Amino acid sequence: MALTFRKAVPSEREDAQRILWTAFTPYIRDLGREITAHHYRFLAAAIERGDVYLALEDGEIVGVAATERRDDGIYIDRLGVAPPRQGTGLGSFLLERVEEIARSSGLKELSLETAEMAEGNIRLYRRHGFEVVRRGPPSHGMDAHMRVFMVKLL
Repeated sequence: MALTFRKAVPSEREDAQRILWTAFTPYIRDLGREITAHHYRFLAAAIERGDVYLALEDGEIVGVAATERRDDGIYIDRLGVAPPRQGTGLGSFLLERVEEIARSSGLKELSLETAEMAEGNIRLYRRHGFEVVRRGPPSHGMDAHMRVFMVKLL
């Protein structure tokens, strides 16, 4: 089964949201919160801008990378993999494709943040060359869990 990678189109918003929702539910619960409708309000506009990418296997969406262009780089806002596919290298596949897009666009960095307690995420990002640039509270103020802010220079 071959993976494909491409930009999402508006008609795929619900499927992309479902992948992100199921991927992030355990993470958000560990932070002491529940996902609400506002978590994915941004998705339709991000798809319209061309900032949401999909990993597909046999035509089925199995991973989503929601990004945002910032200055000289790409901020990875959300990277979600369908729960049955977690731990299979699909997150790495998405990270590598987003990096290819950044490099081909002449951008200088990738950045992201994750909860400090999400040790598996931090290990994944470090394996891909991301470095911790700072730790601090989340800017949204919705929980008190410290975040790890990471950057990969290209």
